[in-house]
Amino acid sequence: MKAKDDAALGRFWAEALGWGIDSEAPGVTNLEPVGFSYPDPAAVCVDIVAGQEPKTGKNRVHLDLASTSAEHQAELVARLKGLGATVADVGQGDVPWTVMADPEGNEFCVLDPHPLNMDTGPIAAVVVDCADPREMARFWGGAIDWKLYEVDDDHAVMRSAQGVGPYLEFHRSPDTKSGWNRVHLDISPYKGDDPAAEEARLRALGATDTGIDPSAISWTVLADTEGNEFCLLSPR
Repeated sequence: MKAKDDAALGRFWAEALGWGIDSEAPGVTNLEPVGFSYPDPAAVCVDIVAGQEPKTGKNRVHLDLASTSAEHQAELVARLKGLGATVADVGQGDVPWTVMADPEGNEFCVLDPHPLNMDTGPIAAVVVDCADPREMARFWGGAIDWKLYEVDDDHAVMRSAQGVGPYLEFHRSPDTKSGWNRVHLDISPYKGDDPAAEEARLRALGATDTGIDPSAISWTVLADTEGNEFCLLSPR
């Protein structure tokens, strides 16, 4: 997640999620559950990176937060407001979830209670707007070792093969991508994986270059088949 002030936004999201906070370098704030150890699929961690690109329009990638009851949903919304979030209108109309924005304007949803979200942890899902959920399911189903639970013309739903942690959802949207996504996915290969082989595999699935100069970074920036940027990190 890009931020003008990664430390301040990191504090917001750490409080929002009840997670620990760390910093691997100036301008980078890392969030993960206390005691988390990669590659545990029970959580999708959040890295907040300083960047001065202005936010323009609704983000194409956002987080959905889980609630366990109507009371918990109301309490969570109130607590997030106290942390600096605001209620947002993105044209959602009358829906049972609450659309909010973090202190830098990044949209997220506080979901109404649902049986599927009771065991996800605080993040129920990472949601990606797209033109073709079936194509996104094909690409991302090949890119990561998650199970495809559901797919049709309007949405696709994936979750870790172990059936734990948040979902990854692709929702059809008429909005078009404009500029760099402020929120994007990172793929972290397993220890011992060959980064070059992983990059070749992703390219064979349809990943493309983004024009980023790779000489100054230790990761590879690619784009999926709808142009959404993502990073292929070094194995850890």
